Amino acid sequence: MAFQHPKSYRAYAFLERGGSLCAIDVPWKDPQPGHVVVKVLACGVCASDEVVKYQLFSSVVYPRIPGHEIIGDVVAIAPGEVRWKLGDRIGAGWHVGHCSVCDRCRLGDFVTCPLSSLSPTGVGSDGGYAEYATLRSEALASISREIDPAEAAPFLCAGVTSFNALRNMQASPSDLVAIQGVGGVGHIAIQIARQMGFHTIALSSSADKRESALELGAHEFISGTAEAQMAVLRALGGARIILCTGPDIGAMTTLVNGLACDGQLLVLSFIADTLPIPVVPMLSRRLSVRGWPYGTGKDCEDAVKFATMHGIKPIIRKFAFWDTCDAYESRGTSRFRAVIVPSSANHPSRM
Repeated sequence: MAFQHPKSYRAYAFLERGGSLCAIDVPWKDPQPGHVVVKVLACGVCASDEVVKYQLFSSVVYPRIPGHEIIGDVVAIAPGEVRWKLGDRIGAGWHVGHCSVCDRCRLGDFVTCPLSSLSPTGVGSDGGYAEYATLRSEALASISREIDPAEAAPFLCAGVTSFNALRNMQASPSDLVAIQGVGGVGHIAIQIARQMGFHTIALSSSADKRESALELGAHEFISGTAEAQMAVLRALGGARIILCTGPDIGAMTTLVNGLACDGQLLVLSFIADTLPIPVVPMLSRRLSVRGWPYGTGKDCEDAVKFATMHGIKPIIRKFAFWDTCDAYESRGTSRFRAVIVPSSANHPSRM
């Protein structure tokens, strides 16, 4: 039976800067060339969704539907679409697409295209806090139907960022890699680092995270202040990589001294503050500070495949669509990744 699109669909959007999420009805629009429409099956909630609420990017125009960890099925395609067909299961992350003509695109470095970096999915265009989403076709990832959509969704941001960053660093199996933070990104990064063959150490200010970190695959766990963590890392010979997932500028600055020679401080936490760096250890030990931005659709496919091969799963809590506001308010918790699971058939407003 052919898909019959609705005249409108439900979504949650920010209507003004600093406002609350509001339920809205969105008129259906057929996709334009280069776009597809997907029925959203799951959308992860990320701390960086705050970018929309507080208009931290100039590309945010209200009303704006957030959400950039989207899993869905293609229900409408534009004339001339060659990559995707109706019924395909896809994923969409922070990477909204690319222009294909700028210098960065000509180098094949699509995530540094201004279109991608300045107008991400759910920021410069509407995202996945909705029953349907219109997405650029070149940015999408093919997702297996064997995977629970809610478990796949976090790999479109938290997962691909950790995976892509670690596989592009100058590190080899058995090198010491420390993961700062055992929260929404950190708990996935620990699993990825372990399965990549690194000597994985979890760092946390809370001793209560020890059991969880070790169950996730950390070989060792270090708790306490950043100074205490740094001292233990130094006693172990220093870390090749310290991957920072927690938004703690002071801890990052201190942990620089926990790096081994030629070590890399890898910053994944999305924060607007300035990071002070101690110069002497940077010079004397040839240290570097790196950041790494998310990934393309192909990178997302690689991340999901790697997770599937190695049994890596995010700790999630599913929220019904009408509980989207509660899901968003849970974005800062370190206990789970909130995932919105749209289901209009059971929505109280449609009964």
